[in-house]
Amino acid sequence: MRTKVTLVLLFLNVALFFFIFHFERDWRTERAALEVRRRVLGPEASDIRSITVEHAFRLERRSADSWFLTEPLEWPANFQAVTRIVNDLQLLDHETSFSVRNVIKNGLSLATYGLDHPRLVVTLTSGGADTTGSAPITTVLRFGDTAKSGGQLVYLLSPDGEQIHVVRRELVDSLSLPLEQLRSDAILTVPVFEASSLNLQATAPATAGSASSPGPRVRLRYERDSKRWQFEAPIPDARADKNATELAINGLDALRVKSFVTDVPSGPLPSAAPALRVAIEGNGRHETLFVGAPAAPAREGEDREYYAQLEDRPALFTVVIPSTLMDALGNAQEALRDRHVLDFDPSAVTAITLASPSEKQPEITLQRLEAPAGGGWQIVLGRNGAAGPQRADLAAVQALLNQLSLLTAVAFQSDAPQAADLETWGFNLPEREITLSVAPSGATPTASLLLQIGVPTPRDDRAFARVANAPSVYAVAPDILDETPMAPLAWRDKLLRDLPAGAAITGLRLTDLLTQKPVLAWRADTGLAPGAAPAPAGSEAALHELQAQLRTLRARRFLQDAFSDSIKDERGETRRWRYRLEMDYTLPAGAGGGESHTSALWFTERTAGSQQYAGSIEFKAVFAIEQPLLDALWTLTYGARDPGPAPATPPVAAR
Repeated sequence: MRTKVTLVLLFLNVALFFFIFHFERDWRTERAALEVRRRVLGPEASDIRSITVEHAFRLERRSADSWFLTEPLEWPANFQAVTRIVNDLQLLDHETSFSVRNVIKNGLSLATYGLDHPRLVVTLTSGGADTTGSAPITTVLRFGDTAKSGGQLVYLLSPDGEQIHVVRRELVDSLSLPLEQLRSDAILTVPVFEASSLNLQATAPATAGSASSPGPRVRLRYERDSKRWQFEAPIPDARADKNATELAINGLDALRVKSFVTDVPSGPLPSAAPALRVAIEGNGRHETLFVGAPAAPAREGEDREYYAQLEDRPALFTVVIPSTLMDALGNAQEALRDRHVLDFDPSAVTAITLASPSEKQPEITLQRLEAPAGGGWQIVLGRNGAAGPQRADLAAVQALLNQLSLLTAVAFQSDAPQAADLETWGFNLPEREITLSVAPSGATPTASLLLQIGVPTPRDDRAFARVANAPSVYAVAPDILDETPMAPLAWRDKLLRDLPAGAAITGLRLTDLLTQKPVLAWRADTGLAPGAAPAPAGSEAALHELQAQLRTLRARRFLQDAFSDSIKDERGETRRWRYRLEMDYTLPAGAGGGESHTSALWFTERTAGSQQYAGSIEFKAVFAIEQPLLDALWTLTYGARDPGPAPATPPVAAR
């Protein structure tokens, strides 16, 4: 039973396949033939090279995706508008058609359909020697009156003049577009990702008693390998600002034609006497824009409209150029120049040497430590490092590298300074000489960058910078001198002690050196020792904070690198030690034991709200302490004498 059902289904499938293969193919063939019979144009429509509308315009195709208007003026065509026309021509179908012979036989003529004097005559050229191997094919289409059956249909005389087609009027509408819609409004078309060079030349306007004169030629090129822009002229090999340059090119690409000028104004054309000449080179092509005189008086707060022309195109047009873009292009040698004084990778710096020839102080060298030191830095004093290395403050070194990488010119002082200028700007004995040793990844030799900072004579609120072996001098903010102090203590690591996790503080003793009496005596096993001064309010929290600060002891800044009985603060005032703090602690050792140690710190009185000094024989330093440690000490030393808040003032009785 199942076998019979299977055979029946198999037979039906075969029959269905035969039906589809035989009849459906015939239907498709017939439909395709019908569509071909309805097409007005033949194979020549697949390769249209030019479109001419009599007494209106002419379009020519110059590449697969490039059309140009050649009449009434030479200008790139609107690609979308031309694509619409070409598509309408290639897909032109008739709703119905009849022969001219039958029209005449019925006593009518071409005039009946408005085809004796067509309203629209379109001439097409197709193919050519490069595709068909023969001369181009010329096709003429003549459009007559609107068909009486409806306003959406028009009469069309076939290219051979034998048939009258009734077609939809979409093609007529496409061919009747005004020139403003057929023309492309784009001016420069080389995109920023394709641009390889930018050439600019501005003309200085004429003044009383002098004619206008061309300014310097500015040429920038894009280095594909380094992905950056460089000047070729007027400052060879000077770095250009990549963002500013690409913004300028994007701004040029965004310019649009405002209007085409038919009444040529008096005076020279922009191509003959440009106020600004702009040329952009791309992949095997270049475009040049000539910007002429203003086309209209400038209005306050509005961008100005200029006359302009393109190279090899006589059409005169106007364009509105934003004032910011015009200023950047007219002053490109400064506006597009990279204002960074140094060009280096901070992560590749292996050493920094600070010198002050004007002050004749010893050199300070900051060296990057090799692994496994964790990427830290150390200080080496003098040329031979006789004083021995000292660990440097990583945050201070990173801040210095960041400041140097961001050092920017306030102004470009000179690109060809004379010897007298260099002396005036303080380069005979610079205030700073900063040498960077740079070893890029994979590079065996280490390159050096020498930055010199000078100050003018007489001194004012400016500084000047230059890089050795480079001619340019930059005016920079004088803050760079404060950010590169020549005091070794400014670069010393501010972390003095960091006890390991297994270490334990076992005792604290704070003594008033003036009275030789204990202020605080505490042990981990007994707490406050008998006989100690009464614990002030908040002492528990202060004691906890004190221990935390002593475990990780940091200096806010250093005053001197040796302990002494008295010190001079930043104001030059002599300060003596008022308190001594002794700390007992144990460090973990083998077999569960511990090593006992004692550390001592001396403190001055609190000299200001955030100022108190400490000294250490162990760390060979006198330094200002951080605020949390200062606050904890204040609570423990003066908390018992704190009178509390002032009593409230009773209100004054009204009279």
